[in-house]
Amino acid sequence: MPLYRRLSPTSVLVALAISGLGACTRGFQINQFASSPATLYAAGMREYERKHWDNAVAAFEKLTLELPARDTLLPRAHFYLGRAHARRGENLLAAQSFSRLVESFPDDTLADDALVEAGDAYRRLWRKPVLDAQYGQTAMETYRTLLSLYPNSPLRDRATKGIAQLEEMMAAKDYNAGMFYLRRKAYDSAIIYFRDVTKNYPTTDRARQAYLRLAGAYREIRYREDLADVCATLRQNYPTDRDVRSTCGGVPAPATPSAATPPAAPTPVPAPPAP
Repeated sequence: MPLYRRLSPTSVLVALAISGLGACTRGFQINQFASSPATLYAAGMREYERKHWDNAVAAFEKLTLELPARDTLLPRAHFYLGRAHARRGENLLAAQSFSRLVESFPDDTLADDALVEAGDAYRRLWRKPVLDAQYGQTAMETYRTLLSLYPNSPLRDRATKGIAQLEEMMAAKDYNAGMFYLRRKAYDSAIIYFRDVTKNYPTTDRARQAYLRLAGAYREIRYREDLADVCATLRQNYPTDRDVRSTCGGVPAPATPSAATPPAAPTPVPAPPAP
């Protein structure tokens, strides 16, 4: 019989506190630690390190519900509760735990860590561009909040990278919507989406493709001035691109140099149905 089963609950608590929780096992019983938040936190950390995510969630969740508001363990309990939820694939619960830490303890040293972890969790909830982008937008806002509130955080690069990845996905979503309408020769609707890509996500690779599709759409509907404007922008932004030379070869420069940006788009149309 394992030693911990022969000890009283009090003896177990003492032994765990002295040994750094070396005696934690599969038989994790959260009620054994009810009288000591510090010991429960240590037990939760041991379960977390051993990748016993269910036990870790149970321990940290109990702490977040029962610790006093000013207890220094509380922000850490929120943080590791979020991480344990993330390890279980519960990204929404993870994001909520991280967000509670930031809302309650904005000056804590873990606040910027929590923000970037929340952004990562929301980003994982938006798996493909074809899906509803609500979580992607929330992830973007979360990363930008980190950049705004904690400009000196060492996690700035991670947040910036997350924003760039999300912009690529959002650009792909609008670009694919434009292609949906372009294939059906609904040129005005296609133009709306391609212009959104070029306006909102100009640094993405999809922006170049969207400009090329715009040029093709304007050529099909014989909008010569708009075609000239788009080709002027393409030549300026991608002067050595082979596709630009092929698409815009023979297209004259616009009548006025200041007209290098396409005119206002038509009335918005609904997104195409998801496949």
